[in-house]
Amino acid sequence: MPEAPPPGPPSGADIYFGLFTEIGIVAQLSGAMFQGRLPDGILVSQFMILNHLIRVKDGQTPLELARAFQVPKTTMTHSLSVLHRHAFVETKANPADKRSKCIWITDAGRAFRSEMIAALRDDMQGLIAAYPPEKVRGLLPLMAELRVILDKMRDTDTAPS
Repeated sequence: MPEAPPPGPPSGADIYFGLFTEIGIVAQLSGAMFQGRLPDGILVSQFMILNHLIRVKDGQTPLELARAFQVPKTTMTHSLSVLHRHAFVETKANPADKRSKCIWITDAGRAFRSEMIAALRDDMQGLIAAYPPEKVRGLLPLMAELRVILDKMRDTDTAPS
């Protein structure tokens, strides 16, 4: 049974706690829905690495990816090994220094990402009916703005000015 919101409008830090609670619940519910569409042996967190390489920048080092996902390098190394086994990513020498390694998404990885997004379309139809795209269009810029602020805070360990 859904929890009723506390009486009265939240204020101060409470409003942010409420926001992050809702974001966390949405992430959990949507992640579970998506995990149900992924093949055995692939986790949502591993799929998100493919998504990141396409959305942000292909050719990042494992350490850069670990920092972006805020996980230990060992966790990222394991996730990348799974993606390597499926031929979704490949490792090449860093073009800048030739010593470190960079991760590049393969054509198979791009195709897999597209297939998985397409597999979610049926699930999205019910969501579209319940939560109109106009609301999402209004929400996306706000969420992107919040993400940018939180990224800056993560990268500097201080609040942005």
